[in-house]
This record gives sequence, C-alpha cells and structure tokens, in this order.
Amino acid sequence: MNRLAGKRALITGGASGIGAAIAERFSEEGARCIVADLDGGDVVCDIRSGSAVTAAVAFAATALGGLDLLVLNAARPCVGALWELADDVWDDVIATNLTSAHRFVRAAWPHLVAAKGTVLLTGSVVGLDGSANQAAYCATKAGIVMLAKTIALDGAPYGVRANCICPGFTETPMLEAFLAGQDDPDAVRAYATALHPAGRLGSPRDVADAFVYLGSDEAAWVTGVALPVDGGLLAGI
Repeated sequence: MNRLAGKRALITGGASGIGAAIAERFSEEGARCIVADLDGGDVVCDIRSGSAVTAAVAFAATALGGLDLLVLNAARPCVGALWELADDVWDDVIATNLTSAHRFVRAAWPHLVAAKGTVLLTGSVVGLDGSANQAAYCATKAGIVMLAKTIALDGAPYGVRANCICPGFTETPMLEAFLAGQDDPDAVRAYATALHPAGRLGSPRDVADAFVYLGSDEAAWVTGVALPVDGGLLAGI
C-alpha cells in the first residue's frame, strides 16, 4: 500500500464521486493530497476563474512542499444537441471542463518540472466516441484527450508525464445529474448499463485504481495514453 509513497498530489473535483475516490486511494497508497473543489475539500476553488486556479496551485504547492501529481478531474455535465445550446451554456462548459485544465497545468508547470511529475486528466468514453445530445460535453472531453497527448509531448524533455483516463458510465453525482435531465431516467440508466459488456456501471473506485497505476512509478514509461476504464464499452464499437 505504498505505491505513491512520498508523492504530493493536487486533485480537482475531489470532494465527491471519482475525485473523492482518487483522493482516498492516493492517500491509501501513501500520497499526501490537497483537494480543490467548489463544494468543499482543502481549498475552495471555482476552476472557471484564472485567479482561483493560480491560488489553489500556490496553496497546494506551499502546503505540500511541491507537486508530483496534478489530477484534473473537475468537470460539469451538459445535456443538449449543439443547436439547443445557448452561448453562455457552451462557454461555461468549455471554461469548466477544458480551459481550467490549461490554467492548472500552466500554473503548476514549474512545480511539475522540478519534481519530474505527472499530469492525470479525467476524460470520458464520449471523448473517444461521440454520444447524442451531449455536444458540449463530448467536445470538451475530446479536447481533454488531446490535451493529455500534447502535454505528454511537450513535457517529455522535462521528465513530465501526462495521461488521460476515460471512464464509462460511473455511479457518481454527475451521472445522477445527467440522468435527471432525461425524459425517462430509469430507461436511460438501463440502456447505459447494457452498453457495458461487464454487465454493470462502474464504481468510482474502479476508475481511481487506474489513476493510482498511472500516477505511480510503475507507469514510468507510460505517457500520452487515453486509457478507457469502461467495462468493455468501447471494445464492441
């Protein structure tokens, strides 16, 4: 239980769902963690605000004495076809899910270079294969996948790795919010479950375990990867 011993981690969106599971698993494996979240954690952070992002990184780096792991997990759902989305909704999804990641990496970069650290981003299977009625969410998650790849390329000369984990449908408050926006939530849940050959939706811990591996020294030669953790969902597409 020491796969992350000595690692210092900043985790966004870590107060619930997948982020909370990541924080728990990292702590179990010996990491020291700072959780940044709009609704709790160690530092309250509206990730849409550039100044708030800078402050959160500074707080974490000071509290931990540096950063080895930057986990960019915070995001918001958005239901709607492209032509249904008002500009303010589109802009907010982009700011929350994608622009925030750029700002966090930029703010944390000196610390990551000093530590030869790792950036881990939460993508989605819908960033690898589209989904109807989720235009903005799919676009941002596809952007996260490509951001992980480009951070990996740009960071390689500095010893900085970057990878993206792409969960399938996972039992989180975000999933519940998505289902609540559907005409028949129970039917959509049943449909989503049936998409996974493993026969169930994912748990936050299923996803967090992949973060542990990619954040550990066991994955020292793994960078630029978009790893589906999806109960086989994408295997048959």
